[in-house]
Amino acid sequence: MAAMKAYQVYIDGARCDAISGERFESHDPYADAPWATMPRCGPDDVDLAVEAAHRAFSSGPWPEMSATARGKLLRRIGDLIAEKSEELARIEVRDNGKLISEMLAQTRYLPEWYYYYGGLADKIEGAVIPSDKADTFNYTLREPVGVCAMISPWNSPLMLTSWKIAPALAAGCTMVIKPSEFTSASILELMEVFEEAGVPPGVVNVVTGFGPEVGEPLVTHAKVAKVAFTGGEAAGRRVYQAAAESFKRVTLELGGKSPHIVFDDAKQDAAVNGAISGIFAATGQTCIAGSRLLLQESIHNEFMDKLIATASAARMGDPQDFETQVGPVTTPAQYQKVLDYIDIAKADGAECVLGGEPASAEEGGGKWFVKPTIFTGVKNNMRIAQEEVFGPILSVIPFRDEDEAVEIANDVSFGLAAGVWTESLTRATVMAKRLRAGTIWINTYRAVSMTSPFGGFKASGLGRENGLVGIEEYLETKSVWVSTAEDTGNPFVMKLSGGSD
Repeated sequence: MAAMKAYQVYIDGARCDAISGERFESHDPYADAPWATMPRCGPDDVDLAVEAAHRAFSSGPWPEMSATARGKLLRRIGDLIAEKSEELARIEVRDNGKLISEMLAQTRYLPEWYYYYGGLADKIEGAVIPSDKADTFNYTLREPVGVCAMISPWNSPLMLTSWKIAPALAAGCTMVIKPSEFTSASILELMEVFEEAGVPPGVVNVVTGFGPEVGEPLVTHAKVAKVAFTGGEAAGRRVYQAAAESFKRVTLELGGKSPHIVFDDAKQDAAVNGAISGIFAATGQTCIAGSRLLLQESIHNEFMDKLIATASAARMGDPQDFETQVGPVTTPAQYQKVLDYIDIAKADGAECVLGGEPASAEEGGGKWFVKPTIFTGVKNNMRIAQEEVFGPILSVIPFRDEDEAVEIANDVSFGLAAGVWTESLTRATVMAKRLRAGTIWINTYRAVSMTSPFGGFKASGLGRENGLVGIEEYLETKSVWVSTAEDTGNPFVMKLSGGSD
């Protein structure tokens, strides 16, 4: 057996082990075997990383670097990621079991975030404010918030972490990243890119380990000014509560229970493919999964026949194979959670019309595979329709008209995304306005871009990533008042009047 790769964390521009010397294993979900080890960091390692980030933010080459130079640095990072895109994708597949076809598409597209925010770096502007005070000049400065804690999930580590890194660097922040304990390898590999690009020591740091030992001390550290978190609702709530103790700024991108709504005027074949993409791509392990399929009653049976025929033909197998369409669930705990929800749905009275069980090796599966699963007869108040599963399970719910579709779609605690399939422009625009979700896709699904804001309503999170608004999350606004008056006026009276005191 080949020796497992022993990764090191990245603190202050150097690779090192955890202070304790402890390590933990990272598993290949398809092989069901460990393939690498990671340092098991603790609070002392977190403190070293945050202190390094604080020093880099406060002094040295980073705060002295012009915004234009930061932009050029980001573009160099993008170029280097492009050169290593396939290597990074295969590492990610080995760590999380997602399809090479999807991970390679992500890593090839990833440089665009660094190019986009590299272009924005020297376009962050304050404003001169017309003042109603005589002999007074007022203007604003836009400044980086400071040290940022970034906690990323296991389903798309490089992409979802870069959604945080790129705007933070463009704004002039420094950071400490905690990747998921299940998928730390690709983020650590990314540090070679940052080092080669010339990112100064301490600007970007990575600590690996578990939530209570690394995540909590990172979120609560006194010198962390902002927390950016992507993950599940329960963990996001704990992060929000912990960060609130010291009034840190917080961005949360959490879970979803997104409705995928198909009207009777939709192009059915396209909508079937959209529904498949929405839930079975990435084995359902995506926050934007269209896990509730809302079908207009008049097309329900016809649509279901097409959907089941397409989904049942999905090829399971090795995620490193470009022909594979459905890979394994990433972790044993998540695998068991998916199976538990199948049992819950059956007990609640939903009818399983496809899948509903593990996939055998003969079917292309293996240790942690679950067959694409479809339930009909689902009522929107069932747990399978209300709670995020994060697996390949689709709940089908019929509706009569637009009003009922909107009522069902919005009747859930989440609000991350929604899909609408219709040939009516009027219906599409009306539905987009009425649905309570951060992203609405019309006649498509799972489309994202560095140019378009992404985030959720309700329990799906706070704030937005990507687009122009994405960099705002990493900036503070400072108002500066300059008096040109020779007479300072009455010192006991606040300067409220538009004229002289």
